[in-house]
Amino acid sequence: MTTKDEQLESLNEIRSIMERSTRFISLSGLSGIFAGIYALIGAVIAWSILGYTPGYNEGVTTLPDISHTPLLWYLFLDASIVLLLALCTSFVFSRRKAKRKGLPFWGKSTRRLLVNLFIPLTAGGIFCLILFINHDISLVIALSMVFYGLALFNASHFTLNEVRYLGLADIVCGILAVIFPEFGLIFWAIGFGIFHIIYGLVMHFKYDR
Repeated sequence: MTTKDEQLESLNEIRSIMERSTRFISLSGLSGIFAGIYALIGAVIAWSILGYTPGYNEGVTTLPDISHTPLLWYLFLDASIVLLLALCTSFVFSRRKAKRKGLPFWGKSTRRLLVNLFIPLTAGGIFCLILFINHDISLVIALSMVFYGLALFNASHFTLNEVRYLGLADIVCGILAVIFPEFGLIFWAIGFGIFHIIYGLVMHFKYDR
């Protein structure tokens, strides 16, 4: 006769096997922490490029107009480097976690996750690039968070649930950045920086240790 504890243990093992086969569970909390740090550094650099005080820039309630200066492309380079570093760090730490826990890093669950992540992310990236070329920086800041949040929410069905909450938080930050464009960079730093660090810490202490 099997005891109740043995039955529960068997059920937990079955659930674990099902999760491994249907969900990508090798996401690393450390990659989220580093992504947040990169975003905060990028926000500080962007702040110095823009050179403005939010809400008090000579009575102007929008971002400074740098649409016809080389500074615009410095912002683009800044954001691109942050994104590249975050993606590379996520790849390295997630692969290391998968190897340490004996989990497959590349498989059906990984492909499903990436497809559901990158379809809205790519659409949002193209849309934001068009806005950027047309020099509408304030909307780029807001919509980059909204599309990123939607991408995370969409991908969360194929990975850990904490990703969903990070996505919702970024969507809220993006909406607030539309309502209060003079504080757009602050919301960007909160959404991509602080919330990523909090998410990474939760993931690290809950799943990585």
